[in-house]
Amino acid sequence: MAGTDFGVSTAPVDVVRRQYLASAAGDLEALRATLAPDVEWTEMAGFPLAGTYRTPDGVTANVMEKLGQDWDDWIAHDDNYVVDGENVVVLARYTAVNKATGKPIDVRVAHHFVVRGGLIVRFEQYVDTALVREAMPD
Repeated sequence: MAGTDFGVSTAPVDVVRRQYLASAAGDLEALRATLAPDVEWTEMAGFPLAGTYRTPDGVTANVMEKLGQDWDDWIAHDDNYVVDGENVVVLARYTAVNKATGKPIDVRVAHHFVVRGGLIVRFEQYVDTALVREAMPD
């Protein structure tokens, strides 16, 4: 067999799963290791962090770190995976408590990932943004 790192799969579903595990653990270095250098990460219009972020550092600084500033225990629960080649769609839930209001969320979400060469090259979020905003300060 070529290579000696038998523990790290580059299959799209495994790369996406590692991203969720790193996020849940708060391990931003491991999360960045799943992202391509030219990743395009899009948070849905209407979401508090709406926009498209590029580079692994740009994604973690503008999404994960900011979620951590405003929310306690933000977790994306990756419930179901639908895989078609390089496309991975995850049906998930966000749970968290807003630090300013103390209001919790439990919101369904869908994530679409594109994985090439063992790295996430594109991400797009689909979520009911109104439910997230209801837990936030006015």
